[in-house]
Amino acid sequence: MNFIQKKFKSLTDDNQPDYILFYLSAILIIVSILFSYSLSIYTVLYWDYNPFHFFFRQLFTGLLAILIMWSLAQIKPDILLPKVGWFLFLFFLFLIVIMQFLPSFMVTESGGAKRWIRLPGISLSPVEFFKIGFIYYLSWSFHRKLTDIAKQSFANELKLLAPYAIFFGFVVFMIAVLQKDLGQVVLLATILFIMLIFANRSWKVFASLIAVAIIGLMALILYFPHRIIRIKSWWSMIQDSVLSIMPDFVSTALRIKEFPEPYQVGHSLNAINNGGLTGVGLGNGSLKLGFLSEVHTDFVLAGISEEIGFIGLFFIVLILFGIIIRIFRTSRRIKDTKYHLFTIGIGLMISIAFLINSYGISGIIPIKGIAVPFLSYGGSSLLSVSIAIGLVLSISRDINKKSKS
Repeated sequence: MNFIQKKFKSLTDDNQPDYILFYLSAILIIVSILFSYSLSIYTVLYWDYNPFHFFFRQLFTGLLAILIMWSLAQIKPDILLPKVGWFLFLFFLFLIVIMQFLPSFMVTESGGAKRWIRLPGISLSPVEFFKIGFIYYLSWSFHRKLTDIAKQSFANELKLLAPYAIFFGFVVFMIAVLQKDLGQVVLLATILFIMLIFANRSWKVFASLIAVAIIGLMALILYFPHRIIRIKSWWSMIQDSVLSIMPDFVSTALRIKEFPEPYQVGHSLNAINNGGLTGVGLGNGSLKLGFLSEVHTDFVLAGISEEIGFIGLFFIVLILFGIIIRIFRTSRRIKDTKYHLFTIGIGLMISIAFLINSYGISGIIPIKGIAVPFLSYGGSSLLSVSIAIGLVLSISRDINKKSKS
C-alpha cells in the first residue's frame, strides 16, 4: 500500500488544475446527455429502439468522459503529455491507414467511405482521437525545430516546412480522399496554419500556404462530384441575397437555376426560428420528428435552439466560450513553448469545430458534418474532447505551481 501511495504521489503533487475549466466542461457533458434523450425520439421510434437507447449510451460515455478529465488532471504534464500525445498520434494514424483494408464487418461505411471501426457495442472514429495526437506532434516538432530558429531566407524556410507539407499531404489523402471527410481536413489545416503563426514564421510562408491551400481545396472539391453538388445546393439558397448587390452581368453569370435548396439547412433554420427567444419547451420540439435528421448529432444546435430558445442556447454557447477562454488563458500563462503550442491547438480544435458546425446549420457555409464539441451525440467525439480537456487540465497545474513559488 505504501508503494502505491508513493507511486501515485510521484505522478501528482499539491498543485491544483484549473477546476473552473473542469466544471464548465462537465456541465456541457450533462447538457449533451439530456438532449441525447430529448432530440433522439424520432430515431428511436423509426428503428424501434428502447426509448432510452441513446440516453443510456450517452450517459455512460458522459460519465466516463468526466472521469477521464478528472483522472488526467491529477497527473503531472511532463509524465502524462508525451505518453498520451504520442499514443494518440501513432496509434490512431495507424488505425486510419489500416481501416481502409479491414473487412466490411469490422468497419462502418458512409457514402462508400470507411470512417468508423466497429468494436463490441460501439463504433470508433479514429480521426477524432488523431486530431489531438496531430496537435501534440505539431507542438512537439515546432518546439524543437521552428520556434527558436532565427529568421531565415524564404528558400530555407520552405526546406524546413517541406517535411510537414509531405506528411500533411498524406493526411489529406487518407482523410479527405479515402474517407471523403473534407471538414476534418479543413479543421486540421486551419490548426496547422495558425500554429505556424505562433511558431514565428515569415509572412511569405503564410502567403504561400494560403495559395497552396486554396488550390488544394479546389482540387478536392472538383475531384468529387458530390462536393460540387453540395456547394451548388448551398449557393442556390444564398444566391439571391448575395447577387442582389452585384452588377447584372455578374449576377447573370453566377446565378444557378432550377437547383434544389438544401432541405436540411432549411429545416434547421425553421427549428431555430420556431424556438424564438425562450423555446417551445424541453422535449416539445417538432422539427426533430422526421423533418431534421441527425438532429441529436450534426444538427444538435438547431434542436437545442428550438426547445430552449435563443436564451437557452446563448447560455450554452457562453459556457463553451468560457471553456475556450480558459484554455487560451492557460496557453498564455504557460512558459513551456511545447505546452503553449499544444493548448493553443486544443483551443483552436474546439472553437473551429463549433464555428464550422454553427455556420453550416445556419447556411453561412456548406454543411461539413463536424460534431459540436461536448454537445453532439457520439462516443468518439465526446471521449476525444474529454481527453483533450484532461491534458489541458494537467498542463494548467504548472501555472498554479509557478504562481505559488
